[in-house]
Amino acid sequence: MKIATKQDVPSICVLLAAYNGQNWIQEQIDSILSQKDVKVSLFISVDLSTDDTYSLCNNYENKYKNVSVLPYGDSFSSASKNFFHLFKYVDIEGFDYVALSDQDDIWMPEKLERAVSTLLNCECDAYSSDVMAFWSSGKTKLIKKSYPQKSLDYFFESSGPGCTFVIKSFQAELFKSFLISNWSKVGHVCLHDWLLYAFIRGSGFRWVIDDKPLMLYRQHNANVIGANSGFLGILKRLKMLRSHWYVNEVYKIHRLISPSSDFQFNVLFIITNFWQMRRRPRDAIILLILTILGMNRYSKLKDKK
Repeated sequence: MKIATKQDVPSICVLLAAYNGQNWIQEQIDSILSQKDVKVSLFISVDLSTDDTYSLCNNYENKYKNVSVLPYGDSFSSASKNFFHLFKYVDIEGFDYVALSDQDDIWMPEKLERAVSTLLNCECDAYSSDVMAFWSSGKTKLIKKSYPQKSLDYFFESSGPGCTFVIKSFQAELFKSFLISNWSKVGHVCLHDWLLYAFIRGSGFRWVIDDKPLMLYRQHNANVIGANSGFLGILKRLKMLRSHWYVNEVYKIHRLISPSSDFQFNVLFIITNFWQMRRRPRDAIILLILTILGMNRYSKLKDKK
């Protein structure tokens, strides 16, 4: 595996979206600033909070030259809008890579170096990885996302948690331009990581999903999505399906990424192509079953066009 030399240390712009994160954010920032064999510049956007998150971030900005906090006071109402705000207003030109970070995880010291090395080794444009979920009880669980990619999976799921993403700067700049051009529409997308994955794959670039987890993915009640493991996780996903949240997100992302596509996301299309829509075999089969049972109502997508 290729490793950057000391004379050619890659520069990485890390975008961190925060909100009411005073209980965890210092541990996460410390882990980002402790990354090995890379040059990190950390940019933080704090959604209007009711705790001391902003002041804690300001303390880091005052202490470290490579930490910058965006102007404070806006209420974004979602993590996705906060990340879109970061992409829009942070000058990412001049960096080699752009990485995304949540406020509550813990990065292993070699996380970013491993991502860069993997991208160089496989000649890919974007990276994500499996993660190790952990709970305050001490419980841990591997969250595997590194199943083989499928031809249509990016319309139906993300490549994994956005906090594992590392993107080459050229592709990140293209995504930034895409966001600005579609600003009124992207604000309706609930998951920034899914949209970013779809944009990269839909633009014909190569994405690699690493099977080595180098991040502790903290689980708590405030997680936007989280690990979704166990019986409660299954119930949560079923509820999202029954409310048609999932099918609506598929529709929004498809219309943004491929507005001229002739795909018809109806029941017949799903039955014919289900195996190419989800990476994990079990998830593809579940998608097929739920479609046959009518829980996804993909036929209604056609009427929205």
